[in-house]
Amino acid sequence: MKLVILDRDGVINHDSPSYIKSPEEWKPIPGSLEAIALLNQAGFRVMVATNQSGIGRGLFDMAMLNAIHDKMHRALGLAGGRVDGIFFCPHVQDAGCRCRKPQPGLLEEISRRLGIGLDGVPVIGDSLRDLQAGASVGAQPILVLTGKGKNTRKAGGLPPQTLIHADLAEAVRALLR
Repeated sequence: MKLVILDRDGVINHDSPSYIKSPEEWKPIPGSLEAIALLNQAGFRVMVATNQSGIGRGLFDMAMLNAIHDKMHRALGLAGGRVDGIFFCPHVQDAGCRCRKPQPGLLEEISRRLGIGLDGVPVIGDSLRDLQAGASVGAQPILVLTGKGKNTRKAGGLPPQTLIHADLAEAVRALLR
């Protein structure tokens, strides 16, 4: 099975320092939806692994998160693409959970649900914690320079063998070569 795991905010859609709290605030990054459609057409399953501490902070609830994801699913469908699953951590940073990236819990759950190992699986994110979570399970960390990506690259400390691309569209083109 061919698999790609994506972070959401800053990779698929524009991020916000005050969180994406409603469908109206969810806006796709140009080319990201089409890139996911290309992955689907090439036979990849696409999963999303995203920290959503806005739930734990009381900024939005599960119904609102579902509405945001419904908008994403509809927009992807119009672009000819889909995500096969969305895994999220609702906890705040100091909750001590195993699912909040950089902890590997979300990725391990994807592995369990699909019944596959994650060695070499592309994990695409814009923050160090996305890359660390991927590296911790043997996946291939890929940094995109959208969202927090430029600051992440500038800060350094990236896991070894991290690949860097301008955006999701460029990362997908490289994967499909």
